[in-house]
Amino acid sequence: MSTRFAFVGFRHPHIFDMYRRCQTHADISVVACCEENAAAAKELAKAGEVQVTHTDFAALLASVECDVVAVGDCYGRRADILTQAMEAGKHVISDKPLCISLSELERIEETASAQDRVIGCMLDMRDLPVYLGLRKLLQAGEIGEVHAVSFDGQHPLLYGQRPMWYFEPGMHGGVLNDIAVHAVDFIPWATGQRIDAVVAARGWNATVREHPEFQQCGQAMLRLENGAGVICDVSYLTPDSFAYEMPLYWRFTFWGSQGVLEATANSQGITVFKNGENQPRDVPLPSGKPGAYLDSFLREIRGERDNLHLSSAEILTAARTALALQKVADDGQVCQVLDQVR
Repeated sequence: MSTRFAFVGFRHPHIFDMYRRCQTHADISVVACCEENAAAAKELAKAGEVQVTHTDFAALLASVECDVVAVGDCYGRRADILTQAMEAGKHVISDKPLCISLSELERIEETASAQDRVIGCMLDMRDLPVYLGLRKLLQAGEIGEVHAVSFDGQHPLLYGQRPMWYFEPGMHGGVLNDIAVHAVDFIPWATGQRIDAVVAARGWNATVREHPEFQQCGQAMLRLENGAGVICDVSYLTPDSFAYEMPLYWRFTFWGSQGVLEATANSQGITVFKNGENQPRDVPLPSGKPGAYLDSFLREIRGERDNLHLSSAEILTAARTALALQKVADDGQVCQVLDQVR
């Protein structure tokens, strides 16, 4: 029997990837699509890809038999949608981020626990060949123990093309939570080392004069449980003309006791600088696992718990880490142990 998905909110383009996968997935039936924003619903009708069946989420919950609510609304609206769906007995899956505050995340976690619901998220960095390859090399001990990590997750702002709700107060929630969540999920999964502290974090506006309160730039330092340091930049500073084809897009460098690994989202291979060798070596990429986050979500709904590609628990941990990072930046704090950030 197919798992019945109802989609709520199409205000961010990421959700269309999930929607298309669900449309073609043998074990999924899309039974409803809701868009409460009138202008967005009009655009969806004009584009023709999505047939909007509801313009009121409460009416959808009351009238549609579904197993899962998939959420792609504005970041600031997601917590309410997720909790209402779980209270109605639905499992939930969302584009990242799940929400924009630690208090919202606590409400999501409490509701999921009380209702025994599964939470999914489009943390699809785990699905891509480059990052699967990096993980494989790290897990095999290619560079020994990891002692330092740096990553650059800069994005193009694409002002005028990016949804304008990004710049509305209370809707975006900060660049670190928005972008760094991918990396704070990937790094522990790849290295086997939990992130246990935020050392420092900062967010600011550099060039978006039209919206001076918008947090465009973000930099941070974190610590892994083995003492390794992580340093990052996740600003919206990539030139728009290069967009997502920039060679530096999502660059990761892992520094270990026996060498260095480096690759980007657009790399054709992974570069290895191994101690004892005097020339860099390129390692071919493995096959990707497109949509693995979605398949893992379906497995967890069925009650499977072993060898999941991405679990509810890991999703909640990544969300908590990214939100703690954001809070440290917003509060101007330094060196906060994650368990103490509230």
